[in-house]
Amino acid sequence: MSKLHEWEIKKLHPTQITVGLIEVDDRRRQLQALKKHEQKDYLLAHPMPAVTGPEGRLYITDHHHLGRAAWELDIDTAFFTHEGDLSSLEPESFWREMLAHHWAHPYDQNGALRPWREIPRRLDELRDDPYRSLACFVRRAGGFDKTPTAFAEFLWADFFRRRVPMAPGLEEFKKAVSQALALAHSPEAASLPGYRAS
Repeated sequence: MSKLHEWEIKKLHPTQITVGLIEVDDRRRQLQALKKHEQKDYLLAHPMPAVTGPEGRLYITDHHHLGRAAWELDIDTAFFTHEGDLSSLEPESFWREMLAHHWAHPYDQNGALRPWREIPRRLDELRDDPYRSLACFVRRAGGFDKTPTAFAEFLWADFFRRRVPMAPGLEEFKKAVSQALALAHSPEAASLPGYRAS
């Protein structure tokens, strides 16, 4: 297992443009229900993979929802495992390498590829993509399996985005989860990572 390091949450840099804020709220409630020492234990058990970038900044490549939830609760530090050191590169080359390693996902809340410069500098600046939350809740409900495929839930989010209408509000979100869950088991989704036939 990689050595764990501790880092200030407000100094962590994202490598994607969006998160699902419904999922962030869920993570925040989980963390909030824990005592301080339990929060630390939880973060120790869920370290964030990270890469060192230009000027020694730390870029997390996963667990953005957990990082954002911890930020919102004013938790000072989290833990990370070191995936690579690209600190010698200029920003343009750095992001090119990040994309080549599947360590960055510069897609917006509409599923459109954007320039790396649109990736926020801080976790609290991540944009909401409700379909990213939808993918998470569908997976938790048994819609598909968790896989090591990079950005798998974003692929599912894009699949649902084109097929499942979603209106604002929690009740509407629940309806979308039910619809997406049935769709996840359909042959139409068979090429997606973690697919489970019904």
